[in-house]
Amino acid sequence: MPVVVGTLQEDAASAPPGAATAIGRRRHEPARAECLEIGILNNMPDQALVATERQFVDLLGAAAGKMLVRLRFFSLPEVPRGDAAKAHVQTAYGDAGELVARPLDGLIVTGNEPHAARLPDEPYWESFTNVIDWAEHNTTSTIFSCLAAHAAVLHLDGVTRHPLDAKRCGVFDCAKVSDSPLLAGVPAPLRITHSRWNDLKEAELAAHGYRVLTRSAQAGVDMFMKRWRSLFVFFQGHPEYERDSLMREYRRDVSRFVRGEREVYPDLPQGYFDPRSEEALAIFGARARSARDPALLSVFPDDLALRPSLAGKWGASATPLLRNWLAHLAAHQR
Repeated sequence: MPVVVGTLQEDAASAPPGAATAIGRRRHEPARAECLEIGILNNMPDQALVATERQFVDLLGAAAGKMLVRLRFFSLPEVPRGDAAKAHVQTAYGDAGELVARPLDGLIVTGNEPHAARLPDEPYWESFTNVIDWAEHNTTSTIFSCLAAHAAVLHLDGVTRHPLDAKRCGVFDCAKVSDSPLLAGVPAPLRITHSRWNDLKEAELAAHGYRVLTRSAQAGVDMFMKRWRSLFVFFQGHPEYERDSLMREYRRDVSRFVRGEREVYPDLPQGYFDPRSEEALAIFGARARSARDPALLSVFPDDLALRPSLAGKWGASATPLLRNWLAHLAAHQR
């Protein structure tokens, strides 16, 4: 596959676990003119850190076609990490401060679970905004997903997010509402995964010059963009999520409830599980609400299935979106 993680001059430990089997390494270090240089600033929490690496390696590999992509992972030192994740980041990632010394065609910035009511109160806020400012001047295009999109528009234009009454979680049909080369060949409607506690209002984005590209009747604004010196592309959702990502996330939220770490039992993801699985989860949920007990996790349904409409079609929207983004980088390579 045409994705190289890191360089052959770097220690093999610099590649995320599994990356060596998920991608093809070259026998020589490709010259910059031969490939696209992509950085990923991975801010995801510990339990999703390695999965996010795999998701983006796989997605970019599927999207690249004949293009060669050289991929490097970066981290913000202020993102809270446990010991195991911290050790992994120290060996497999570059510090975000190293970005200034590494020319990139494109950058992808992931979200994180919110820890503070106000984004500027997050411990990594200053470093995060420094990356945004750097990306504006030093990338052809940058993608921001989920919380990273919310943080970016707040920093750039003062557009604030709005808390939702409940977590907006599921797979949503999104309609194309603007023409853009980024949407060329993408089937309509797009099916994009969302999982977030906050929302951006379309009218407020439009008032600050953002162009909405896709929208869901249920989830609201999906994908939008604005051009500075760099083309900034934003997703309120998670185009990189795998078919079982929401399943694992839902089980995590259930686990937090039965352990007393959250007060409200999580709603089922919308448009995701098939009817039989939804029924099994509803029965389990009723039992968990009536008597919280971590031991219940031993009987959490383990034969869950997705809706038939999602079977065999996962990635049908995300892959062409990323292919078009890579084509934009190639056409405007510095």
